[in-house]
Amino acid sequence: MTTFPTPTAALDRRALLAGAAGLAALPLAACDDKAIKDVQARLNPTQGAAETDLAAAPAPATAPAPGAGPAPSAVVNGVKAASSPWTFAAFQTAMEASGRPSAITEPQWTEIQTRKPAAIARIKTYLEGRFNGVADPNVLAAFEAVPREYFHYAYAQSASTAYQAYEADPKPWAIGHGSVLSDYLGQAYMTQLAAPRPTDITLEIGTGSGFQSSLLSRVVRDAYTIEIIEPIGRAVDKIFAPLGYSNVHGKVGDGYFGWPEVTEGFDTIMLTCVAQYAPPELFRQLKPGGKLIIPIGQPFRRGQVLYVYTKDAEGRVHSRRDVGVFFIPMTGAMQARPKPG
Repeated sequence: MTTFPTPTAALDRRALLAGAAGLAALPLAACDDKAIKDVQARLNPTQGAAETDLAAAPAPATAPAPGAGPAPSAVVNGVKAASSPWTFAAFQTAMEASGRPSAITEPQWTEIQTRKPAAIARIKTYLEGRFNGVADPNVLAAFEAVPREYFHYAYAQSASTAYQAYEADPKPWAIGHGSVLSDYLGQAYMTQLAAPRPTDITLEIGTGSGFQSSLLSRVVRDAYTIEIIEPIGRAVDKIFAPLGYSNVHGKVGDGYFGWPEVTEGFDTIMLTCVAQYAPPELFRQLKPGGKLIIPIGQPFRRGQVLYVYTKDAEGRVHSRRDVGVFFIPMTGAMQARPKPG
């Protein structure tokens, strides 16, 4: 989850990155105690409540029924856009195909759509304020193309939370099992920072809701994503095919080790959780000219910083501090292995 400060605030999340956007922002000021507590509360809003075991749930369909799913994507101005309209019927079909029940009614869905234009305008203004007056048209087009309400889901309770989408006050949203959907301003910032191109191969560490890699997939050739929380990773891996996102590839695993089986390497590796240091294996999997975008700092503490590492043609790695952020911690090997000397 991520939190990015808005012009006057500071937060980050998907660590806050994704969620941070809602707090928005980049200059990213350090989070105050109230902000940190607020984020922690959002991560576990139903703490203590019984959670449904996904493994016990009926096996979801792995693909839409013939003729029921979206048409293959068409490329419009460099961004893959669905060839068929995103309607309430299409939403219902995709939700069923992904094995996720939804009680959202058509009037609710229609009201959600009315909020989207304002959210896109909010993103445009936000990016222009962070990138010298320029909002990447491909980033905005990707947000237009990806139906965010589809990714709002409480996996522990098996319930759609689509009604939360396109909120006026961007924030991270809990999706269950300790994972979150980052705020959309933070996700927009991370996407533009990555500067995705149609020939790129990207790797996201921390799938969460699946929204970040879905955004990237509308621009890049292939988007790989790794989730360490098994119930989330297994469930979210089923949501891409119903949207026709055949170039998103997910797996459950420890992102500390990257995805070495992708022998071509990656043009961008993006972490949406805070690490105490940059895992060495990720540098090995970065292509020359590629970038590693990673929040570094201590879990749930102030002082986290978003770093951008780039690898030059000779294989040398250069780094720069970008902005202050606040993310949930990277788990697994990161917490068990000391920083390499």
